[in-house]
Amino acid sequence: MAAVALTAACSAPQSPNPADVEEATDQVTRVEPLSWWTGMKTDLQLLVQGPDIASHEVTVAGKGLSVKGVHKADSPNFVFVDVEVSAQAQPGTYYFIFSKDGKSIKYPYLINAREEGSARRESFTQADMIYLVMPDRFASAFQDNDEAWQGGEYFDGSARPWTVPATPDKVDRQDAVARHGGDIQGIIDHLDYIADLGATAIWCTPLLLDNQPRESYHGYACADYYHIDPRFGDNQMYRTFVQECHKKGLKVIMDVVTNHCGTAHWWMEEAPFKDWYHVNEPYMQMNALFSVYMDPHASVRDRERQESGWFVPSMPDMNLDNPYVLKYFQQWAVWWIEYSGLDGLRVDTYPYNEPGPMSRWCKAVTDEYPKMNIVGECWDFNIPQVAYWQKDNPNKDGFNSNLPSIMDFPLEHALMTALCEDQVWWDEGMTRIYSVLAQDFAYQDLSHMLTFFANHDHARTGDVLKEDPRKMKLALALLATIRGIPQLYYGDEMMFLERKDVPPHDGAKRIDFPGGWEGDQANLFTAQGRATAPALYSTAAELHDYTRALFRWRKGCKAVQEGKTLHFLSRRNVGAVNITDNTYSFFRYTADDAVFVYINNTEEPRVLDWNHYREFVQGPVTGTDVVTGEKVTLENGRSVAPKSALIVEFKR
Repeated sequence: MAAVALTAACSAPQSPNPADVEEATDQVTRVEPLSWWTGMKTDLQLLVQGPDIASHEVTVAGKGLSVKGVHKADSPNFVFVDVEVSAQAQPGTYYFIFSKDGKSIKYPYLINAREEGSARRESFTQADMIYLVMPDRFASAFQDNDEAWQGGEYFDGSARPWTVPATPDKVDRQDAVARHGGDIQGIIDHLDYIADLGATAIWCTPLLLDNQPRESYHGYACADYYHIDPRFGDNQMYRTFVQECHKKGLKVIMDVVTNHCGTAHWWMEEAPFKDWYHVNEPYMQMNALFSVYMDPHASVRDRERQESGWFVPSMPDMNLDNPYVLKYFQQWAVWWIEYSGLDGLRVDTYPYNEPGPMSRWCKAVTDEYPKMNIVGECWDFNIPQVAYWQKDNPNKDGFNSNLPSIMDFPLEHALMTALCEDQVWWDEGMTRIYSVLAQDFAYQDLSHMLTFFANHDHARTGDVLKEDPRKMKLALALLATIRGIPQLYYGDEMMFLERKDVPPHDGAKRIDFPGGWEGDQANLFTAQGRATAPALYSTAAELHDYTRALFRWRKGCKAVQEGKTLHFLSRRNVGAVNITDNTYSFFRYTADDAVFVYINNTEEPRVLDWNHYREFVQGPVTGTDVVTGEKVTLENGRSVAPKSALIVEFKR
């Protein structure tokens, strides 16, 4: 990073009277963050963009705000302004004055009143079930926002309107990688469906502007970090979405991407610093090998490639080692939490970021919001390598990520592999799940493990499980009862399948939710629509009701939300060889309550040997089948049907 010049606040001239100064229009083209609040711990540093703006002196008019420092960048068209918002600052519009050669221009800036209790906000926990939505593929409420934009303005939480750029990627529902037209209002219209399913939190894949000319629908190639994509809505609509979710008892988790942006991002035309992102000429792709961070044998070259290589050619890699980039992303996260009222964050491709700066990013967010939960995508099936990234893990190199929660990819891999294995040996089938959970000692905080069996980057679970609704129920039963914070991908409650009418592609797996568009032949959002669904969704009603029963029950079950685990694996002899019988059973329990879970992943009935569990419970017990609501006695001789789960809650 190039050296920067600093102008101390004490040497700045007295700010002119704003009434005597012309408002900046073309001279100041961008100021971020868009606004700020009183009473924040996070220091405010404004990114200001405008022609030759670095040659101007900067002051601010109004009591309570002062310019502490002005930092020049490599480009003369950017300047970074450190602003102190004192305890005496009042909410209102302030004016930043940019002066040069006896002439001044002004820029309005909003300071808002912070909501009472904002810093103490709660976040998502293992008491929640998170429902993952891909907005473009969920539901469309407005057709007039589907087509490409050609400009226009709307207000966005700042004192000046945002000029919407042209958006070339058009809507074509027949094309698996085109926009399909889902929007924020479409999600709002179906919040009752999500809440009724038993979800208590919602995670949407990114909603910020993704302006790639092709495949922009997924949102992971950001073109503007402070604006919702106009094809989804606007900033105010997003804030309304959060408010409506809260009314329905749903927390909101924002999907954020700090590792990379998109090639259509505005700063790809001109960045403040030459090293704002990793310049990649000739092109170098990252090596997808984040083991290099904890590997004592790793070469410097491999680590540099992991840190500096681009995710894909359309996603430039951000340079978080640049302190201005890091500060930009720290206060950006805080801005969205404060502006929209968020309850949590999910960080995409977490280990692809530079570890040290991302640790400081997490700390900055949790310093402002001590209870804020942040979950990182650490996609690896090796348990020690995943555990490395969780906050306070006792890593030998002393690294602390400050990341509270991690996604449990080892468990996801074991679960999906196990359910696909009918002919098993001693370490296959349900033994895989047992073996993964047996390594829970490696994790620092089991209550902050996010469990799942699929998300937007995976094949559709129904396809993996060969369209077998019995196996789908087993996956759902495990998700609802195993330790951690469960996350369910939209449509898996009804075994959605990949589109077969288009070439295989991620876009084909991210299918439209039937009923989310006017004119859809099926409407799976309603009980009547599920009951009369076409053959492709013949088991939709059954699976939906099973999912609903499980997760509505889970909302009130402390033994599953907070309890410990005691698990058992059954073996049987085949000749002289002892192998697994492909079942798995466990208790989730507190001092007063217990839940017994028996997973029969075989094609034959299994009969309980209740004596097998006598270290936990002596003699038969009577409890409630959590799916049917019927009274059940757990004792010797009870049969569990093939490919089914028995889940019984009882008092200890």
